Amino acid sequence: MTARQIIAFPDPRLRHVAEPVTVFDHALGDLVADLLDTLRAAPGIGITAPHIGIAKRVVVLELSAEDGVRSYINPQIVWASTDLIRHPEGSVSMPGVSEEVERPARVRVRYQDLSGAEHLEEADGLRAVCHQHEIDQLDGVFWIQRLSRLKRDRVIKRYEKVRGAPRG
Repeated sequence: MTARQIIAFPDPRLRHVAEPVTVFDHALGDLVADLLDTLRAAPGIGITAPHIGIAKRVVVLELSAEDGVRSYINPQIVWASTDLIRHPEGSVSMPGVSEEVERPARVRVRYQDLSGAEHLEEADGLRAVCHQHEIDQLDGVFWIQRLSRLKRDRVIKRYEKVRGAPRG
């Protein structure tokens, strides 16, 4: 399909809450295909429709070639463990910077597939982190909001430095 333009931080659209998908049609499949192409071009391992300016609850993950591509429509976390893990996070909307974020180590996610059928997925490790990160984005919570003010300010300064650096 087509790699789309990614909205860059600090665009206010990254703070909007995405609307649930209610129509499961060919256009939704096209959106997922475009999200995958955009994710690969970025490059990254996860992307949401809001990252490309579409306020819909759609997530595409590609954590590894072996694991393959997975799409999640209207995902929601229905359970999270009390044990926590720290993992580096970043965003396709804020390339070139990352910081460790603490999140529940395991989650259970309810979502729909491209046909609208409901599924439940248990995840741990990187997949659990990605689910939480991308669902936060759907809820208008940009990943740096999970950092302390000091770490958030440092990440923004690093991003400004990276973004201002000459290309080539």
